[in-house]
Amino acid sequence: MIKKILIANRGEIAVRVIRACKELEIATVAVHSTADNESMHVRLADESICIGSQKAQDSYLNIPSLISAIEITGADAVHPGYGFLSENYKFAEILEQHKVKFIGPSSELIRKMGDKIEAKKIAKSLGLPIVSGSETGIKDIGEAIKISKQIGFPILIKAAGGGGGKGMRIVHSEDKLEENIKIAQTEAKKFFNNEEVFIEKFFENPRHIEVQILSDGKDNTVHLGERDCSVQRRYQKIIEESPCPVISDEQRKYLLDVSVNAISKLGYEGAGTLEFIYDKGKFYFLEMNTRLQVEHPVTEEVTGIDLVKRQIEIASTGKLSLQQKDITFFGHAIECRINAEDPSKDFLPSAGTIKTYNQPSGPGTRVDSCVFQGCKIPPYYDSLVAKLICHGKDRTSAISRLKRSLDEFVIEGVSSTIDLHKKILRNEDFISSKYDVNWLSKTKFY
Repeated sequence: MIKKILIANRGEIAVRVIRACKELEIATVAVHSTADNESMHVRLADESICIGSQKAQDSYLNIPSLISAIEITGADAVHPGYGFLSENYKFAEILEQHKVKFIGPSSELIRKMGDKIEAKKIAKSLGLPIVSGSETGIKDIGEAIKISKQIGFPILIKAAGGGGGKGMRIVHSEDKLEENIKIAQTEAKKFFNNEEVFIEKFFENPRHIEVQILSDGKDNTVHLGERDCSVQRRYQKIIEESPCPVISDEQRKYLLDVSVNAISKLGYEGAGTLEFIYDKGKFYFLEMNTRLQVEHPVTEEVTGIDLVKRQIEIASTGKLSLQQKDITFFGHAIECRINAEDPSKDFLPSAGTIKTYNQPSGPGTRVDSCVFQGCKIPPYYDSLVAKLICHGKDRTSAISRLKRSLDEFVIEGVSSTIDLHKKILRNEDFISSKYDVNWLSKTKFY
């Protein structure tokens, strides 16, 4: 059994993991940079240790420092959260070598599913519907032109080694292809140290739908429904909800069945998410996230299942005690990501000290946060400071609770996206579910 977990992360996800550990009576270790000395996750953990300067490269991404922290504190497991090293197969591999449990899949599966080209091949072999395009990295412009003509413009150039919109270029005509391949390769090399790129068919106005999976890698794989994450800005999710409001029961059954079947064949251990493009009534595999998602709370709210505790259960015992027949779905949940950004200034990040902080509460309202009045928001990391999740008997009641909760939510001292969410929730397109991944960028809110 796991006795002490080191959380290799910061912010609200570190707080979230610590809370689950406390309820399971498992000791916790917080690691932090010099910029996070007074952070909430440091205050809540049983132990804390500084692992480097404010630069993420010197602290949260510093594997030798993390290994030293594990050895000093005697932690026997690591929860990576999301971002940072959560999908770094080399980190997971080093932990395996040190006989420290990585709360997630094996390093080999992280490596395979982290390479977009290899993941696509695996997905195809597992029976998942895939997007047409190149099956290997692009070697020369002649090959790129041939593939692009076969699938038809517009096409999408994607980095094999990463995501989040980095190393991605949309190309509408052949004369722009070579230039954009070079730009994508340069970005891919910069962000992922891997300049390999590939080509896929580009969908103009799809929705982004994902399936939450839990599996013990042996004989038990279950799904916890799907999430619609189509309200996005530059490939970054802004609002997520469960269930998806636009697919039929028949489509839902197909998507969930094909996902469970694929993961059960893969031998995957832990929580994972299969992401799909949904366009004109069809699903296409996009990628797999081999970790906990930012938006996991909406799934927890509609199922009543604590995903972090289940991750720890699988890592600790090698078994998932939960059966598909035990999972029931009730109501609708929506999450708003509250970022320290100014949407009226092209989402300019906002660092500083929070002077006033009041988070909402009441029926059906949950806030996952890492901030408090007087705390400092450093400029060095992701701008997410809180997640507001509201649950209701249906989508209409969930939206009503979100509106009420956003009116209660006060953050002063730094700019935030609270006002943007208020505007979105009152927009008729959102209310009637008539939106796609490009909707936010095309809709004037400021």
